[in-house]
Parts: sequence; C-alpha cells; structure tokens
Amino acid sequence: MTEASRITARDGMRADARRNRERVLVAARAVFAEHGIDAPMATVARRAGVGVATLYRHFPTRDALVRGAFAQQMETCARALTEALADPDPWQGFQQLVETICALQREERGFPAAFAAAFPDSTSEHAPYRQRAERDFTTLVRRAQASGALRADFHPSDLAVALLAHCGLVTALPDDGAASRRLVAYLLQSFRTDPANKPLPPPTALTLRSFPIATDSPQGHRSSRA
Repeated sequence: MTEASRITARDGMRADARRNRERVLVAARAVFAEHGIDAPMATVARRAGVGVATLYRHFPTRDALVRGAFAQQMETCARALTEALADPDPWQGFQQLVETICALQREERGFPAAFAAAFPDSTSEHAPYRQRAERDFTTLVRRAQASGALRADFHPSDLAVALLAHCGLVTALPDDGAASRRLVAYLLQSFRTDPANKPLPPPTALTLRSFPIATDSPQGHRSSRA
C-alpha cells in the first residue's frame, strides 16, 4: 500500500477507499441507466472494477447504493422545493419545481426509477424526509390554488401521476429532449386554472411509424415497422 493511500480525509476515509467509493457510484449510475435500479449488485461491482465485498462495505444495501448514486439529484429536488416555497409567486415556484424534477429525469437516465422508488419508502431512517417533502409540497399546492393560478381540483398525488407519465416518456425516448419539454409544457398548462396558452416548445420528430413499443429486449423498446 502506498503512502498516498493511507492519507485520510476529515471524514476518516482513506484516499484509496474514497476512490473505490466514487468508482462504485459512477458504475452504479451507468448500470442503473442500462438495466434499471434492480440490476444485480455484482454487475455494478464488475463495472466499477472492485470486489463485491468492497461494494457492500461502502453500500450495505441496494437502497443505500441507489441513494448514494443519485444523492446529488435528490438534493437538487429538495433545494428546488425549498426555493419554490420561498418564491413570492406560488405558481412560478410550482412551475419551476416541476420543470426541475423533469429535467433531472431527462438528463440522468437512471434517476426516474430512483426518484419514484424514494416515495414509497417507509423505513424509519428516510420516512421523516419523505413526510416533510409531502407536507411542503402540499403547502405549495394550497398557496398556488389560493393565488388562483393552480386549478382548485389539483391534488398533490397528481404530481406523482405526471412524473410517472414523464418517466415513461424519457425511459422510452431517452434522447428526445423535445418530446420531454413539450410534454412538461402540456402538463403545466393543464394544471392552470386559466391556461395562459403560451407557445409550446418545438415538437418532437417522433412519428407513429417510429413509435417505441416495449419489449423484453435490454433496451426496453424498439421501433415498430409499418
């Protein structure tokens, strides 16, 4: 072992251990993007070039690995919710929150499933954070409704429905940013009490001939042939 590998940071982690941890996180994001968050842990270890024991030493459970891999994105979502609550215009805050989460779903292919998996989590460790997020979002919804901008029959669960729809889109069409942005614009307009009818983003190049159909292939979709 080299002298450099013995150097420890303030958190007590050796330099070589820190490098292994980062390699695991990079590999996990790549594997989750290709195979989903249920991919075997051994696959992540192989991609990272470390032993399975090393992976479990850093991340003893799959949940810990998923959360570690997408910690930055989760923090961005939490910050976006805080900023939305602080916005003097609750509709602008609501809109920015939805756009931020959808942008993360679009930009990090493994994140949509990780984000969706975080909500049903009822473990004692994470439940308080989830409950606080739900509470804060409900507060934001009520403020936007009280301002007259958000339709009165919008329910906080509608956001989950919208995000699942967007998740399906970006999973089937990971490289079609135009389709993602257009869907988000449609969703936001549908949430308004009185749609502003602002111009939508440019349309996608997708046609019915190239419509993706789910299969059991590793890619999870194929193009239909007329």
